[in-house]
Amino acid sequence: MNKIKKIIKGLYNECKAKGTYHFFRMYLSNLAAILRGFKWKIVYPRNVKSSCFFIQSRSKIDIYSKNVRLIIKPLVFIRRNTTIRMDHNSILEIGEKVFINDNCSINCIHNIRIGDYTKIGPGVSINDNDHNFRAKEGDERMLKGDIIIGKNVWIGANTVILRGTTIGDNAVIAAGSVLKGDVAPNTVFLNKRENLSVEF
Repeated sequence: MNKIKKIIKGLYNECKAKGTYHFFRMYLSNLAAILRGFKWKIVYPRNVKSSCFFIQSRSKIDIYSKNVRLIIKPLVFIRRNTTIRMDHNSILEIGEKVFINDNCSINCIHNIRIGDYTKIGPGVSINDNDHNFRAKEGDERMLKGDIIIGKNVWIGANTVILRGTTIGDNAVIAAGSVLKGDVAPNTVFLNKRENLSVEF
């Protein structure tokens, strides 16, 4: 009973602070986002394993193989215009209370894991694959590598995360970074802004 009273009091205080119109608009928007989450579970019943998660308008999940596994833990929040694309035998796991901002792109054909409480800024691109531009006929066209993002990581706007990347718990990734390789836990990662051209 005390928990219910606490929740009601919290909602009342929030309504007072935001104003009635904005309070109800926000919660109706969140209700619609939960219903969209259930919609994707219905669209891909064999592929999506989740409980309650939020996905806002103009965001979508594209799955192109029956072998794909998308695991979404409770209370994940995906904002507008975000696309998750999966193919082959890929596994994508999104941890509890992960927040994914507007205009993000996650392309998974291998293995991506995002830890609990991680926050992903707008315009972030996460790709566990890229094209093998040296490939000859008969070679593997796509190069693949795991992406492991730890718990409570902050990823700044317009960051690009490439295959073969591991980010430790509590790391902060500066906006506009390009990552490939390891980032130690409890550190801030910042790309040096230098122009570099390499012959191949």
